[in-house]
Amino acid sequence: MTETTDLSASATPPENSPDMGLFGRPLFEDPRARALSRVGVVDVGSNSVRLVVFDGAARSPAYFYNEKIMCALGAGLSESGVLNPEGRIRALNALRRFQHLAQGMGLAELTVVATAAVRDASDGADFQAEVKRQTGLRIWAIDGKEEARLSAQGVLLGWPGSYGLVCDIGGSSMELAEISEGRVGRRETSSLGPLKLREIKGGKKGRDAHIKQTMAELQAAMGAQRDRLFLVGGSWRAIARVDMYRRSYPLHVLHEYRMTARSVSETVAYIQNADIEVLRNACGISSARMSLVPLATEVLSRLVKTFRPKDIAISSYGIREGMLYEQMPQRLRDRDPLIEACRFAEAKDARMPGFGKSLYAFIHPIFKSAPIARRRLIKAACLLHDVSWRAHPDYRAETCFDNATRANLGGLKHSERVYLGLALLHRYSNKRQGTRFEDLYGLIDEKTQLDAEILGKAMRFGAMLWMTQDAERGTLR
Repeated sequence: MTETTDLSASATPPENSPDMGLFGRPLFEDPRARALSRVGVVDVGSNSVRLVVFDGAARSPAYFYNEKIMCALGAGLSESGVLNPEGRIRALNALRRFQHLAQGMGLAELTVVATAAVRDASDGADFQAEVKRQTGLRIWAIDGKEEARLSAQGVLLGWPGSYGLVCDIGGSSMELAEISEGRVGRRETSSLGPLKLREIKGGKKGRDAHIKQTMAELQAAMGAQRDRLFLVGGSWRAIARVDMYRRSYPLHVLHEYRMTARSVSETVAYIQNADIEVLRNACGISSARMSLVPLATEVLSRLVKTFRPKDIAISSYGIREGMLYEQMPQRLRDRDPLIEACRFAEAKDARMPGFGKSLYAFIHPIFKSAPIARRRLIKAACLLHDVSWRAHPDYRAETCFDNATRANLGGLKHSERVYLGLALLHRYSNKRQGTRFEDLYGLIDEKTQLDAEILGKAMRFGAMLWMTQDAERGTLR
């Protein structure tokens, strides 16, 4: 059977093996997958330089280390043609620090890529040479279309079966890439980054004309794009934070946060009429990032009007995750990131690793008619049912809910996070009322809440038999 994560598939697991038919074997046990268990990447952007060290299950890695330094390498580039002198010093110091950190973590090497600022500046090659002399790090300056491809691959890391248009905005550029059936298609790059827009003559009127013309050119190159729009980049995430604040949205997880064309329009107007400093403090956005947000809203408004997507999703995964995806064999790319992450959590933290498979087999008859997307969540819940056992009994149920809804998991919609959290809460508690999470329950309807409760109590009953597990055969006796 071909292993994919297309959740629209109608395949059902064999009756004698409800686990293996649907999910396969955990690849992070494979030595070739474990070789990817700790990978360090650095993104030298026009506005920031960031180090990310991935750790954990290779298909759905945890962020072992994540540090961003705002350097503004691309500030003033359009006029001067060179990297910002102060930004260059900050970036060099950041890379020197990141190299020392990597050595302290025992990383064999760091993969470093640079985007618009370094590739466009006349002294970009000189900066690369200086970094090599002082730190030993080699910077790979990639062109705009390659940046678009890597960003799209980052989206595929979290949504393997996704289709739609990926838009990655940086400081000095904005890239578009289409994805379908796990592949990256057409790609385009533009100069619609906020740092570049600052330097457009004619104020807002001049910017509007420039943005409109550039977006029309991008549409002509990319063709009709009426599917989902995936937004990648710090400026988009900042706008999403404001959208959450404006709506009083209860779950503050940016990855997979959804917006509509209408909510984008309302939030753009909200930002334009707000006191930016007050809004920045309320939403927890840095001053450097917030200064770019008004310009980014102008781009987003035109982007949505031009391509008219059916819906809009925020992706916390981008170029850095795309660099990790680049190193994965296809058989690992095809795996479900949620299930792999849950398997890893079970192997690391559960009292009896492997029992989740048996628990799933035990309760499967109750849910055998459930659609594959729901059975996927049931499988994840079974794998996670015991990973929070160290929490105090009085708080264990709430700890489970908190972990499920706020964990760094890919391939999981916000409504699915709440379903998973409620199932794990009911693994330890009969009631869900009276917790500090009640405002989140409304993200799923009452019937789905009841289904999660049934799952949680079924897991509790099955877990009573865990000490008699036949681990090798995956059955309960």
